[in-house]
Formats: sequence, structure tokens, C-alpha cells
Amino acid sequence: MGQALSGRVALITGAARGQGRAHAVRLAAEGADIIAVDLAGQLPSSVPYDSATPADLAETAELIGAKGRRVITAVVDIRDLDALKAAVDEAVGELGRLDIVVANAGICSPAPWNRITAESFRDTIDTNVTGTWNTVMASAQHIIDGGRGGSIILIGSAAGVVMEPFMIHYVASKHAVVGLARGFAAELGRHSIRVNSLHPGAVESPMGGGQMREAIHSAGETYPYLRGLNRPLLPEGHAQPEDIADAVAWLASDQSKFVTGTQLSVDMGISYC
Repeated sequence: MGQALSGRVALITGAARGQGRAHAVRLAAEGADIIAVDLAGQLPSSVPYDSATPADLAETAELIGAKGRRVITAVVDIRDLDALKAAVDEAVGELGRLDIVVANAGICSPAPWNRITAESFRDTIDTNVTGTWNTVMASAQHIIDGGRGGSIILIGSAAGVVMEPFMIHYVASKHAVVGLARGFAAELGRHSIRVNSLHPGAVESPMGGGQMREAIHSAGETYPYLRGLNRPLLPEGHAQPEDIADAVAWLASDQSKFVTGTQLSVDMGISYC
């Protein structure tokens, strides 16, 4: 790895573990200082996997520090715009600038359509859509004020490109992320800020732990006809968080300086079968 992001500062949400941690560590390896944000606490009750902890976030900070980069952590719920903005303002004040934003935090709770509760639907939209919007709103002005341009990367999903069964609320939320990226790209482009959405397929991460696989299997049992609609074209089947971080690093760097308003799929072809 080189130092393609030397001197820059990146904000990553959901940074305590999984993909968020991989993004933070990879961007640090490329020379960026990191603002690592995470709920690091109890997720909504509908979510079928374990919550990240403050210890997870501290471990991410240690990994970033081992790359020789500065890191500021903040325990914040991205659904709370005021708290998120305060945390970002303070961190940018200390680090002196902001160049890159990776809006990674999100939740998923598979269920058949008639078992999705109003609370679960609201939690998913509030986190994946409003939380993503909050992340951009809390950070974009800092990039504008820097006058150097920058890159904002909204983490979507293959479910934001095609329909995936048994997660209507998640599919709706990740399709909305595409719209957010396109809209922000249009209005922030005059400031040389690029905005793209990145869409992973299946990734081996803590989100796949706990009772997540059981929830997916149980939902599939209600209508087996829909199983297997989204099959990868490559034999690996699942990516590692670091594989997605490779694409994040590219979108964050000047190597993608003319890429904006796009949807980049890193899903082994799931979205194009």
C-alpha cells in the first residue's frame, strides 16, 4: 500500500468493527487520519445480531494508531443529528480538516413482509436513510470550507441495486441511499466533492453473526420459491471486509477523481444476474 491519502482526514461511521473497521484501518494505511464514530451500544431490538461495544471501538483506534495515524473516536447514534454534528465539529477542530466521509453505519433485520413490524421498519429507515443523510449533513460543510474538494462514500448494498427477498425495509433503505448519493453528487459537485454509493454483496462480518443466519433461513422457509434469486457469479461466495475497503480506498483517492454520482457494486455479480 502507498500513501495515496497522506495529509487527509476521513470520517467513518459504524467504525467499531466489521466493514467500518476495515475501511478505517485501510484509509489509515493510505495515510489518512481518522474520525471513527460508532453507536458502540445497544442496537434496536429487531436487529438479530450482537451490538458493537466501546471495547470494539477502542480496538479499532488501536489498529489505526498502529498505522502511525491520528485517530479520534466518538460514541454517537447517527440518528441524532445534533450529537453527530457536535462530535464531527469537535474532531475536525482538533484534526484541522475533513476530506473523506464514509457513511457506513447501518442495520439489517430479515423478515417476511407480514412479520416486519412498524418499529422494525422505522428503525431501519431511521438508521440507514436518515442516519446516512445526517452523516453528510454533519460533515459536508467542513469539506466545503477546506476548499480542496473531497470524496463522500455512502455504503449501500446489493439490495440497493436489485430486489433481495425477505427484507423489504432494508431494500427500501438501500435504494434510498442511491438517491441520496445522486442528489448530493449533483449539488456538491461545484465544490469538487464527489459522492458515490458503494454496494457490497455478502460480507463475512459481525452483521452475519448472532441470529442473523437463522433469521434469513426462517424468512426463506415462508416462501422457498424466492430462495437463491441472488447468486454470485464468482466461486468465493462471500467477501471479506477488507475486500470492500479496497473499493472504499479507491473511491477516496484521486485515482477516482472523475467518478461521481455512480453506484459501484462489489458483490461478485449478484446484482447483474
